[in-house]
Amino acid sequence: MSRHVVVIGGGPAGTAAAESALRHGATVTLIDSNEALGGQYNRRIPAAYGVRQPLSIGHGYVAAARRARLLVEHPRCEYLPWAAVYQVERHLEGGCPAVRLLIGVEGDRREHRVVQGDAMVLATGAYDRVCPFPGWDLPGVYTAGAAQTLAKTQRLLVGRSVLLSGTGPFLLPVAQSLAENGAQVRAVLEANPGRSIAKHWATKPWELRHSASKALELIEYVASGVRHRIPLRTAHAVVAVAGDGQVEEATVARLDENWTPIPGSHTTVPVDAVAVSHGFTPQHELAVAAGAMLTANGFVQVDDNQQTSAECVWAAGEITGIGGAQVAAVEGTVAGLAAAGAAPDRALQARHRTSEQFVARLAAAHPIRPGVLTWSRPDTVICRCEGTTCGELTSAWSSAAGDGYRAAKLATRAGLGPCQGRMCAANIEALRGRPSADEATATTGLAAASPAWRPLAAPVRLRELAEIDSDAVSVAGPEAAACVNSPKSTVKDSPDA
Repeated sequence: MSRHVVVIGGGPAGTAAAESALRHGATVTLIDSNEALGGQYNRRIPAAYGVRQPLSIGHGYVAAARRARLLVEHPRCEYLPWAAVYQVERHLEGGCPAVRLLIGVEGDRREHRVVQGDAMVLATGAYDRVCPFPGWDLPGVYTAGAAQTLAKTQRLLVGRSVLLSGTGPFLLPVAQSLAENGAQVRAVLEANPGRSIAKHWATKPWELRHSASKALELIEYVASGVRHRIPLRTAHAVVAVAGDGQVEEATVARLDENWTPIPGSHTTVPVDAVAVSHGFTPQHELAVAAGAMLTANGFVQVDDNQQTSAECVWAAGEITGIGGAQVAAVEGTVAGLAAAGAAPDRALQARHRTSEQFVARLAAAHPIRPGVLTWSRPDTVICRCEGTTCGELTSAWSSAAGDGYRAAKLATRAGLGPCQGRMCAANIEALRGRPSADEATATTGLAAASPAWRPLAAPVRLRELAEIDSDAVSVAGPEAAACVNSPKSTVKDSPDA
């Protein structure tokens, strides 16, 4: 009897997991919160826009379209778009957890479903992390992911004169997306020093032989930067922005190896937008709810077959470590095989090992340094949902409330807003454990905060909860054969926008 594999996430990792599970005889339920498969990496302009070249920005669209078509049309695949998983139910007797989801556009009337299979693959991805600096809450400051999504899916520019700041190679394709849509990208600012980045990537290059496509992409991005005359400056960052109701200028500083601004190096650059990415935060709420253990850096811990510590649960892609679309696809393939009861061949094992090495090098070459904590002033907002400032958090920790994260939440409401700490928890934890000048070394990074378990992993309206009838709710199982068509809907707002 074939296994029923439930895959959550329709990006490169999730679609690869679904395809590999299908190819080895499994029945698959593929759950995705978006309108179409592809994830952040393969977002595109909707067909209704009538754009002549909708795939002109980005890579891998042809392969992604082929895989999406295979999944949507496959007789053993049930594809659920616009599906928000809001709860994972573990059972006392063991076995694969069940997931509760709502299908439809948020705000409309949505259908309740419960899905339980023999195995589950989590491929929920990650979102940009932004470390606070004065003015980062002004209109005109975007995450790099939001800037790229708007450029890819709607050909909208976050500004005409834009600075990109942060760390990691993701800044380069974002710069290309903005420049090729007509923006003037003033500079790409990488906070880590160039010699440190080169050292990590140049060591034992043969270990990355299966990642040659990444080198070709890098060459393309560098060529685009040269063509559009975009300066690339390492050991620099935007440390403050200012303006009357919106971004008008950015303060750029040269940084030491610890990311502390060097006195006298500050310059002011007139811009109307700043796009920022200080790495990524794994979207692991469902993994935590399923009982999976996390690493010290906040990613889902997996073994050589991408299996988590939770029974019948595998994980792949950015929730296990940041590596990009190609790495996510390899991990998804391995996870899908294992979830279907198969094993990878030697070639796939070799690519998997190389992928793990790529993830480790990326993390080592582009860490967040403790000096970033010196960018915030007492009036700098840390929790944007509740408007909690750095000074208010510091006061709470120095009072009788104690220095714990929970105590600070209760005293200041930091982390209690709509995002439930997804954007600010890591920054709050970093501030609480701020190292002294003697302790902050150039080799110290800032890990993500340990998440709290949440009974609901996605926004659900009280009306929707009240309508749940546990006796009548439908359950998807191996007998599901036909794919589900996408509900008629409008374009959904990006959570990063």
